[in-house]
Amino acid sequence: MSLREPQTRRLQAHFFLLTLVVVGSQSLTAHASSCSNRTIKGTYAFTIHGQIFLAGGSALLIDGLAKTTFDGNGNITQLDAVAINGNVPPGWRPSTGTYSVNPDCTGTFTVSNGDQPPIHAQMIVAQSGNTIHAMVIDPGFATTSDAERVSTPKD
Repeated sequence: MSLREPQTRRLQAHFFLLTLVVVGSQSLTAHASSCSNRTIKGTYAFTIHGQIFLAGGSALLIDGLAKTTFDGNGNITQLDAVAINGNVPPGWRPSTGTYSVNPDCTGTFTVSNGDQPPIHAQMIVAQSGNTIHAMVIDPGFATTSDAERVSTPKD
């Protein structure tokens, strides 16, 4: 056995381990990026923070909570309580909407509640559908929200 043989074997072992890591991470990435509307089927607790900028330069401070249910087929039902400049109307406000999740775990949703204009948002689905990060994309809004899954319906 030459002196180079142990070094060669060590290099081969490191190369083998590196190959396993690369292949394993590729399969995890491929699995993690496989999302659909069904990925977020269930109920989520959202926290909402941000501002709405009004004509003339003033702004409204927004903070709120929402209990949002995604049905797995692109439909949303929601209850929310949103404070505007620290004032929260009593009770929970019901809303409905639609959503779409792309295979790369990005998506969009729209929520409407009767007399208010609909709110449009972009989202990122994370942690195998257990977390959602969203941002309102309507002009004048600088509002984000984060959600965690609180229940998953049984099929």
